Amino acid sequence: MSDITTPPETEASEAEAHEAADPAPAETQALATRAVEGMGTFNDDGTYTPREIIGSDLGGQTLDEAYDATMVSVEDGQMVEGTVVKIDLDEVLLDIGFKSEGVIPNRELSIRNDIDPNEVVSLGEKVEALVLQKEDKDGRLVLSKKRAQYERAWGNIEQIKEEEGMVKGPVIEVVKGGLIVDIGLRGFLPASLVELRRVRDLQPYVGREIEAKIIELDKNRNNVVLSRRAWLEETQKEQREEFLDNLKPGERRRGTVSSVVNFGAFVDLGGMDGLVHVSELSWKHVDHPSDVVEVGDEIDVEVLEVDLDRERISLSLKATQQDPWQEFASAHQVGELVYGRVTKLVPFGSFVQVGDSIEGLVHISEMSAHHVELPEQVVTPGEELWVKIIDLDLQRRRISLSIKQAAEGGIVAAEYQEHFGEHAFDDSGNYIGGTADGGDYNAEEAWAEYYEEAKSSEAPDEAGAEVVADDVVAEAEVVADEVGADEVVAVADDKAESADA
Repeated sequence: MSDITTPPETEASEAEAHEAADPAPAETQALATRAVEGMGTFNDDGTYTPREIIGSDLGGQTLDEAYDATMVSVEDGQMVEGTVVKIDLDEVLLDIGFKSEGVIPNRELSIRNDIDPNEVVSLGEKVEALVLQKEDKDGRLVLSKKRAQYERAWGNIEQIKEEEGMVKGPVIEVVKGGLIVDIGLRGFLPASLVELRRVRDLQPYVGREIEAKIIELDKNRNNVVLSRRAWLEETQKEQREEFLDNLKPGERRRGTVSSVVNFGAFVDLGGMDGLVHVSELSWKHVDHPSDVVEVGDEIDVEVLEVDLDRERISLSLKATQQDPWQEFASAHQVGELVYGRVTKLVPFGSFVQVGDSIEGLVHISEMSAHHVELPEQVVTPGEELWVKIIDLDLQRRRISLSIKQAAEGGIVAAEYQEHFGEHAFDDSGNYIGGTADGGDYNAEEAWAEYYEEAKSSEAPDEAGAEVVADDVVAEAEVVADEVGADEVVAVADDKAESADA
């Protein structure tokens, strides 16, 4: 029987297999070490034993308690911070680490009304909010971004007011009587304090960022009143002083009527407003300034006075116009006949209008050749007649007239001769009537026609003086400026609202 010899290759393979099945002691130790670093162990023969978990690492807490410990604790009125995780049309969800996400209703997102939530927050944004309700009827956590912003803003606003500083923010809304400015909360800017003079159209200010001064602050009433005019007055003080220094009494300026009030009209001179008092609007009697000027009119005015201390400018419109008394005196002389209308009867005679805002007195002794007890025995108001100028006192602005001397004849004033033509007068200027073709001329009809033409050219606007609520406010503002009483403006605003209603 022959010996069987194992091939060398087979012997090598068996050796390798034995080595793989029985690793060296060093390798076994390393493998066991790696096993310990995991979750189990190896014994000497390489058997793996998993690590048993038999202890508690909760430190005596229950699982629910351990879960709650990872959650944020919140209370009503608490300020929290979270991340926006969802934006809907009517609400925003905020993750603050609580067991459920907090809900910010749309109305609690911003101080602005009816705004798109996407314009206020964005996904992933960190937002500060105030806890309104820890758990509502649906078990939700209700938050308010607006209230958190409000609380933060009040602290800043109070500090700014103490330091007499300015606030800045966009105009977000036009309301009755003024504007709402976003300064972290809703600040009210009255219309009378938007500019140096009252603004009638506030709509163009919406969206515009403005600076203003805080003039009233009441947290209990949630009331913040602003004044942009106060800010303008401070920032433009140097320009105003320079403007006033360069403005001299007696000089004439062109300006634009910016406001019409009961006692006159304000005119923008290009740097400041000046006041044309009602007595300086016209040489005629003025019932209301709106009979003479309107807002937007460009007019020439003369500077009467510049008050540097009070920063007031007094202007005159009538000073730029010819004095009708001077004009009348230069065109007429004593002894002339003029045509006029009886305007008023008094115990000692009657007044007769003989020119544009020119009235003369017919004394009772000059009303008739016979004795007159009462003026109404001779004339009636509205009657048109001839009178003779018997005295003309330009300095005292008085004209004495006579009806009885006019009846004796005399030279007719030049303007009447020009109207009727030279053929109607003799060489001495006495009226003889007639027409250019030699026909008859009705004198009374001619004079009536002439007077009607003159009257229509002089008649004031019959629209009347309409007293509007804005004028009440503007008049009160002037008084308030003089006495420093902001309350006067507030009262006037109330009156204006009542008038509007």
